[in-house]
Amino acid sequence: MKKKILVTGGTGYIGSHTSVELIEEGFDVIIIDNLYNSEADVADKIHLITGVKPLLEVLDLCTLEKLDRFIQNHKDISAIIHFAAYKAVGESVNKPLDYYRNNLLSLVNILAVMKRYDIPDLVFSSSCTVYGQPEKLPVTEDAPLQPATSPYGNTKQIGEAIIRDTTISDKNINAISLRYFNPIGAHPSSLIGELPRGVPENLVPYITQTGYGLRDELKVFGDNYDTPDGTCIRDYLHVVDLAKAHVIAVKRLIEGRNKSNYEVFNLGTGKGVSVLEAIKSFERVSGIKLKYKIVGRRPGDIEKIWADPSFANNELNWKTLSSLDEAMKTAWDWEKIIRNNKL
Repeated sequence: MKKKILVTGGTGYIGSHTSVELIEEGFDVIIIDNLYNSEADVADKIHLITGVKPLLEVLDLCTLEKLDRFIQNHKDISAIIHFAAYKAVGESVNKPLDYYRNNLLSLVNILAVMKRYDIPDLVFSSSCTVYGQPEKLPVTEDAPLQPATSPYGNTKQIGEAIIRDTTISDKNINAISLRYFNPIGAHPSSLIGELPRGVPENLVPYITQTGYGLRDELKVFGDNYDTPDGTCIRDYLHVVDLAKAHVIAVKRLIEGRNKSNYEVFNLGTGKGVSVLEAIKSFERVSGIKLKYKIVGRRPGDIEKIWADPSFANNELNWKTLSSLDEAMKTAWDWEKIIRNNKL
């Protein structure tokens, strides 16, 4: 019998790609999403890719009673992958209370139903933002957590602490936090990808929208950082590579191969890429000269960060397969398709 996995935020960017990978690995996927930053028809797109349409329940995880009722009807859930969260660094600086309420209350409610209904395994969508501005690069999992530079990053730090404390107090709950760096790109089918509402907060959708002509120019936030070209450096990994890591993590828990009941892994390429280098990558794969303007620094942004992914490489037998240009090309293909089809 297929193992049933609940994917919260499963119509979102990373959640939808992970749902595809789970289905293709033979899991039964059910999705909870409040559609705050995604569309219900993503479930249909998952169906087109995999031949299987996952059950989608539109529900706010911050309402414990509704979540509880849902779980009562699905008591055979083997594990939960928890993506559902607000995720924009810049927005979190302006709306901290929204971020604390949504990101933390939803997690507390998930853990509460796990305890109540004996769901043993959780994979948590964490972030490299928990490291703040690291003292040493590349970043390993045992790097000290610096004060978060944004409320979003703080919700991930606090979220990890909540999970760790829960696993200490209840040995029946096992969890893995996946600290990922900067996912980009889209599924090779171009049926699912990153679809931000309004003005994108993330770099690559802003690049592709500008390339397509939706934006007049790209704003580059700061060129006076202590980096080779003065712009911020990030570790960009293909979203499909990232999705596959979630499948590996959930299998590790279900099969009891975890070394402790709370584990943490960095997911990145191990290579730092500046904003200007990302722009050049887009120009290479698209053949378009991108218009951009240097503006002031953005509150909450850190200067430079990239992963040391060797622990995940060795312990999970996972590594990124796609290059920056390959990932960027899928992002550009996705942008052209959604604008031509106007989703």
